[in-house]
Amino acid sequence: MSRTSIDSWTERPARTFRKVVCIMPAYNAETTLEKTYLSIPEGCVAEFILTDDGSKDRTVEIAERLGMTVIRHENNRGYGANQKTCYDAALERGADAVVMIHPDYQYDGRVTPHAVGLLAAGTCDVILGSRIRTRRETLEGGMPVYKYISNRLLTTFENVALGQNLGDFHSGFRAYVREVLETVNYHANSDDFVFDSEFLAQCVYHGFRLGDIPIPTRYFHEASSINFGRSLTYGLQTVAVMGKYWMVKAGAAHSRLFNLNPAHPSHSPETA
Repeated sequence: MSRTSIDSWTERPARTFRKVVCIMPAYNAETTLEKTYLSIPEGCVAEFILTDDGSKDRTVEIAERLGMTVIRHENNRGYGANQKTCYDAALERGADAVVMIHPDYQYDGRVTPHAVGLLAAGTCDVILGSRIRTRRETLEGGMPVYKYISNRLLTTFENVALGQNLGDFHSGFRAYVREVLETVNYHANSDDFVFDSEFLAQCVYHGFRLGDIPIPTRYFHEASSINFGRSLTYGLQTVAVMGKYWMVKAGAAHSRLFNLNPAHPSHSPETA
């Protein structure tokens, strides 16, 4: 590696975050929400925003008792639609960095300040929590064997397709700098689970730097999890997203997924 390329990596400016917001896209999370909230070290997040996707349990009541900002969908719109509401709210409330964590207690919130620290250091624009530090730890944490195998296959495929080297493309713990959400056209994404795959492909397309941090795996009865059929559908949709990414990169197709976010003033047609 040349001295010039080393400097281009190490001399990227650090960031100062005035406001870090934690968002939780929730659906029927009454048994795990409070444990997830309490796992995040006090003082590392300025505001918690929970978007409830038409829960039938006490999720909203618990979130309000914890002092979280709560936004409700009257009807269940889907996981992707819930994230769109989360990100809109975080931007509107002035977040400089956004941490997204599923409120199902699968992900250890103690890594939150470390993920934010990596963003602040300027080395990455996106941080994912990787559940796959070792096969033994992952399986002992309760991840079903079929999910582990499919995760490994899909993550390897996505790393090759997108030119990345991440340990887990399918994590429910993610952190972003504000610029990512202002740039990515996430409202063009699916309202279903493939939203996550589309979002990461968009991040790579727009030149954002992705990294990861180890995070313990917890699989248990109360934690939300999609079944085998939906997992298979998600996998096939993810493969299709990678194909779409390459078609657009090659100039052989166009997709509004990879347009700039039109909601940001600098990307509107009037100022383009």
